[in-house]
Amino acid sequence: MEEKKGTVLNIGDEGNWFSFFESSQDMTNGDITYADPVEGAGQICIRDPQPFWVEKAGSRKKKAEFVLNPKSRAMERVEYDTPLTAKEEAQERDDSIDFMVVSFKDFYDKNEKPIKCTRENKLVLMSVSVFARCVGRCLELSRNEVSKRAEVIEKN
Repeated sequence: MEEKKGTVLNIGDEGNWFSFFESSQDMTNGDITYADPVEGAGQICIRDPQPFWVEKAGSRKKKAEFVLNPKSRAMERVEYDTPLTAKEEAQERDDSIDFMVVSFKDFYDKNEKPIKCTRENKLVLMSVSVFARCVGRCLELSRNEVSKRAEVIEKN
C-alpha cells in the first residue's frame, strides 16, 4: 500500500451553510427587516473574513519617518501602512468577498439557468443588496454563535 504524503484539507467543510432569506430596508430610518428562509431556497456557505484581513494587515508594506513630538520636543519614529491605490483597495475588497463567500448552490438567473459558484459570480451577487444583506446577517449570526460557545466554555 502506498503511503500518502502532504496535507489533506476538506475545503468543503470550511464555513457555515445558511438558507437564503429575503430582506427589505426601510428607506426612512434604515431599519432592515429579515424574512424567514423559504423551503427550497438557495444556500450560501460563508466564513468569517477576519483571518483574511489579519493576513493582509501583516503583509502590508510599512513606511516610517521621524516626526517632532511637540510635548517632549524629541524626534520620534512613526510607522504606518503605505496607502493603497484605488485599484489595490478594490482588489482587496474583491479578494475578501471571494474568501468570505465560500460557496453557494441553487441560485438561478432570470432565465432560470443555474448560477455557477465562481469568483466573478460571487462579486456580482454581492453587488445585489438583498444578497449582500443576507450574507451580512449570516456572518453576524455566525459570530454570535461563536461568542455564545466561548461563553459556555469559559463558564465550565
